[in-house]
Formats: sequence, structure tokens, C-alpha cells
Amino acid sequence: MSLKVDYLPYTLHFRFEAGTSRGTLTDKTSFFIRLSDTDNPTVVGYGECGPLKGLSYDDRPDFEEQLRQYCEEFNSLDLQLFRWNVPIVLNQIISPKFPSILFGFETAMLDFLSGGCRIIQASDFTAGQRLLPINGLIWMGKPEFMRQQILEKLQAGYTTIKLKIGALDFEQECELLALIREQHTESQITLRVDANGAFQPNDAMTKLERLATYDLHSIEQPIRAGQTDLLAELCQHSPVPIALDEELIGQMEYVHKFRLLKKIQPQFIVLKPTLLGGLRHCDEWIELANRLNIGWWVTSALESNIGLNAIAQYTAQFKHLVPQGLGTGQLYTNNIDSPLSVEEGHLHYNLAHPWNLSPLLKH
Repeated sequence: MSLKVDYLPYTLHFRFEAGTSRGTLTDKTSFFIRLSDTDNPTVVGYGECGPLKGLSYDDRPDFEEQLRQYCEEFNSLDLQLFRWNVPIVLNQIISPKFPSILFGFETAMLDFLSGGCRIIQASDFTAGQRLLPINGLIWMGKPEFMRQQILEKLQAGYTTIKLKIGALDFEQECELLALIREQHTESQITLRVDANGAFQPNDAMTKLERLATYDLHSIEQPIRAGQTDLLAELCQHSPVPIALDEELIGQMEYVHKFRLLKKIQPQFIVLKPTLLGGLRHCDEWIELANRLNIGWWVTSALESNIGLNAIAQYTAQFKHLVPQGLGTGQLYTNNIDSPLSVEEGHLHYNLAHPWNLSPLLKH
């Protein structure tokens, strides 16, 4: 038995211009880890490394070269894999400076150990018997485009809507929130917003007070990461519950995670495995959040269906979930066909829809 790993780069193309406060996205490149055994090459485990430009801790010019070196190092070792030694292998080979590579290798190994069927963690979800509640994401753009997205999400049966804010004029964004609230009460539609750190320190509280008039569930990362004293103060006094997102990036040590949450005391944290170093790091964040009475949910970070599949299966192990951020599988014109589908505001694993990796393998 000899384990071998390589990677396949693949560029995903958005169906529309996806606006955020950090700019507009039209495409995204992911690197797919492919793990197999030379004695049984039909069993292949796949994982996805998808760093985000301008956001990921490992968004750096030498990313692909580092990935190539990690593959070579893995191949030079005479490894035997078991579920219990996956964290050990990750710690030995991959630096915590590359969280998306950690996630890609981790999920490729778990897929391989499960027989290479894209089942990272079997559950009632992967059996097609349970649906995961998700929020409908509204991307930034011209007000008419955002209004159209809102109507489409409401007609599609979503009961939780999340709006990206911070790029348009604030008054225009408030008008969009007012549009929803004029027709749907807080008990009918849950509203979340994500500022991606766009608010300035001198007006953040004023904007939070204004946003509170729309009965929001939460706001993600109102100010840019790294301002922990101010963020702790906002979390203590804000009339809108605050969820940490970018603030968690780069915190790879358990004790540092604990100190951050203990100091800021947010109402929620948002977990993106690609940005945080994979599933085992999410385990640590969840354990700490539960201990400190902080709510949480899991969100994909523009992965293809391969990465989304792993994140969804990880999330499905938990019960009594609030709506998760797992509705990104419909973003791309050339996504990998998978059993994942969205039905009335829920993510479904439809066993009638098989995986089709041929676009990736032909690329």
C-alpha cells in the first residue's frame, strides 16, 4: 500500500457579479486535493483548498508552490491512515499558516477513509432523511438587483434572509431592510446582515442603533478585525447581537481562541472551515462557544460543491440547528454536480442526483 496525493486547480465562474464590501467577484480558483492508494486506485478521496483573495490567512503569492511541497512531503512518507491519526498527520505536515490546505487535506483523508464516495460523515442528512435549514444570501449590487434577490429568496421559501451590507449608501441599505419589514414581521422572516468590517469606529454604534429598528437577528463583523477593545465594547452595548466572522481568522491555537472569545464576549460566532483550518478547528471553536454561552453557525466560503458537501456533512452531526450559511452551491455556472440541492430554504442531500467529477478531471 502506498498513499499518493496530488492537486487539481479549477476555476469556478459566478452566475453574476457577486458584490461584497471588499469588491466584486466574477470567478474563483480552488485547488482540489486528490488522495488515493496505488494498490487500489479506484478509491479516491477529494478535498478542496479554496483560499479567498483579500481575506484568507493563506492568500499569498506562493500558495500553489506551498501546496505542491505539502503534496510532495505527504508522498515521501510511508503513511497509513486511520480516522484517529488524521489530526496527527495534519499537524506533522501542514503549517497552521495554511488553513485552507489543512481543510483540503483533512477532508480528502476523511473521504478516502470512507471509501471515496464523498461521504465525510454519514448521518441522517447523507441518507436523505434530514434537511438542513439555511439562510438565503443577498449579494451586494444595485438596489434593483438586491431587491430582485430578496423577492426570489422569499418566493423560494426561505424564512431567514442574510444581506451583505457596507458597500451601498447606508440609507439605501436601510430601505431594503424596511422593504422586507413592511411585508414580513420578525416572527415570519429572520433578518441577518453582514457588514464584512465596513463600519467605521466613530459611527458603528449609530448605525447599529439604526439597524435595530428593523428587528435584526444579528450583524456579522460590523468593524474590521483586530480592534478587539472596541469590538468588546460594541458587543456589550449594541442593540443588535454581534457575530464574529473575520475576527476568528488566524487564531489557530486553542488558548488564543479562548482568550479572544472571553475578551470580546460576542453573541455569536460564524465558522468557515476553509478560513479557520478545517473541521477540527471548528470543533474547538464550538466547544469554547458552548462553554461561554455563545451561539454559532457554520458557513461555507465560496467553495464548490466538494467543499460545501464536507462542510454540510460536518454540520449535520449537530442537532437543533439555527439556519446555517450553506446555500452557496448555486453560485457557479460550472460547479461540480452533486447530490446537494436547495429546497424551500433547506439544504437537501438528494441520493437521486449522483456526483459527476468529469468537469474537474477534464480540466
